[in-house]
Parts: sequence; structure tokens; C-alpha cells
Amino acid sequence: MEIVITSIVLVLVGVGIGVLSGLLGIGGGTIMVPVLRLGYGLDAFMATATSLFAIIPISLAGAITHIRARSCFPKLGLLLGIAGAVTSSAGVYLGSISPSWLIMLAAAIIIVCSAFTMLRKALRMGKGGTDPSVAGGQKGTDPATPDPTTPTGNKGTDPHGAHEAKQTPPCAFAFTRKNVALAVVIGLIAGFASGYVGVGGGFVMVPLMTAWLGIPMKRTSGTSLIAIIILAVPGVIQQAFLGHIDYLAGIMLCVGAIPGAVLGARLVPRVPERTLRFIFAGLLAVAAVMLVINEFGLL
Repeated sequence: MEIVITSIVLVLVGVGIGVLSGLLGIGGGTIMVPVLRLGYGLDAFMATATSLFAIIPISLAGAITHIRARSCFPKLGLLLGIAGAVTSSAGVYLGSISPSWLIMLAAAIIIVCSAFTMLRKALRMGKGGTDPSVAGGQKGTDPATPDPTTPTGNKGTDPHGAHEAKQTPPCAFAFTRKNVALAVVIGLIAGFASGYVGVGGGFVMVPLMTAWLGIPMKRTSGTSLIAIIILAVPGVIQQAFLGHIDYLAGIMLCVGAIPGAVLGARLVPRVPERTLRFIFAGLLAVAAVMLVINEFGLL
């Protein structure tokens, strides 16, 4: 009976994780690791490994929805994912020889830094959701678009705005040498963090894509999920060989999180970008505090 109750709870928690994953572009690891560590009682190694295992199908569900809605940059996601896959195994290896408190502390520090970056961006934005520091302050433009006046940025949009709430207008990402180099660096950082602390890396990629590449958060969500699908694979394989994955817990989380991720991805066009940033920052801050409190016995 206890197993049944625990499984039901994990499924319900998974639904919430999935919604946030699809909405914010994170794999859900920033929530799953604290849940598995604090609520399910797994040690640090199994919590991070199980989280990484569950992240792939959750991210896949959200990414498919974003691709269909044309609210992401698939090629950029592939570039980030390939770069991240290079370093994720190194993160797993380092995590396997590190003390559990160090892993959780590293997770908390990275999460807090990401939360601060996202919060700062949100505070700079007006209530209308425009960031004056991006794209030279051109209101209503997509900073990832080379020229907002070209047909590329307007193709497929509704001139009367009738479908604006339903689908984000498609645009192109400028693959300049600088942008490609920055994207590779973002992917490398995210991949290592993914393997080391058991998260998808979205909490690194989302704020860095907005800060370094000037991409609106409504497009970073799906782009990040595409990258997570790729960069998490080497780490999961390595964790499986190490025997650190709790498959039952991971599967139960996925059962709830997959439909949740689809729902979250569909909600993106309906939620103001400024609100998304505040939610993301607050979520990460809470997760970091929970990890620190648990690992250092502050309760």
C-alpha cells in the first residue's frame, strides 16, 4: 500500500514538474532533485541520477509541442545539445567521486546565480513585457531576428493580430560566428552542470540565452528543451552503468510530467514574458534554499 501511495504522489508531483518544464523550458531537474532528495529519501547520487533519467522523456514531450507551435529555434537547440553532450559525462564522473554535500551545494549555487540573472532581467522589463536592453530597445521585435523589417521576421504572422495569442510568429536566429561561439559555450556549461547535479541544464541555458543571445524567454523555453533531450543522454547512460537510477521513481514522475509538459508548452503564448521570468526566478530560489537547508541540517 505504501508503494501505491508513494507512486500516486510521484505522479501528481510529476504533473506539476511537467507544467513548469514546458512553460519555463527547464527539464524539471531543479524541482525533481529536491523532491527526490527531501521527499522520497534518495541519497544525493540517486536523486541526481534519477532526475537525469526522467528529464529526457519530459523534455521530449514539451519540445514536440513547442516545435509544432513554432515557438522555438530547433537548430539552435541542436547546437546547444551537441555541445552539452560533450561535457555531460565529465560532470557525471566528477559527481560520482564528490561528497554528496558538495554536489547539492554546487546545485544550489548554480541555481541561485541563474535565478538572480533571470530576476534582474524581469525587473528591467516594463509591465508590457518589453526588455529595453535587448535589441536596442525596439519594442515588439525579436532580438534573435537579424532584421525585424525583413520578410523573415514577418512571414506567417497575422497582420491583424488575430492569432497572436495562439501562436508565436516564426522568425530566424542569426547564426553569426559570435552567436555560434556563445551558444557552444552555453551548451558546454549546461552539459557539465547537467551531469554533475542531475538537472537538464535549462536553468543555465534559459537565462544565458536571454542574456548572451538576446532571445525572448518565450522562445528559449522550447529551444532549451530540445537541447536537454540531447545533452542528457550520455549522462543517463553513464548513471545507468553506475547503478544510481531508481527506475520506479523516475517512471512515476514521467507518467505525470509528460502530459504536464505538453500543457505547460501550450500555456507559453498565454503567459506574459515578464511573469515567466519572475516565476522562473522564484522557483529556482526556493529549490536552492531547500537543498541547502537539507544538506547542512538547518531544520
